[in-house]
Amino acid sequence: MTTLKRWRALSILAVACALLLAASEASAGPIRNRKVNQQARIAQGVRSGQLTAGETARLERQERSLNREERDMRRLDGGRLTGQDRRAINQQQNQLSRRIYRQKHDGQTQ
Repeated sequence: MTTLKRWRALSILAVACALLLAASEASAGPIRNRKVNQQARIAQGVRSGQLTAGETARLERQERSLNREERDMRRLDGGRLTGQDRRAINQQQNQLSRRIYRQKHDGQTQ
């Protein structure tokens, strides 16, 4: 399997997992909805060839880092996010969203 096909398969798998996770929880919430949406945008960029393998790997790594940070924030506050935590995560999701847009529209293709 070529590297491109491997990245596409991983991206599609990540989106499928994110969608299943979102569907399994009763109250998705805006943070989880944005996670799912951004994963879908990354997967679409891979499918269309707008994202290179390196760009995809970088965006996925940044998404994992943000998810890890959110999990740590929840752990510190008994499973909940404070208002300050929500604002910080929202700001970081905004930055990631801009990165996704810029990478998809930078002219590099597969």
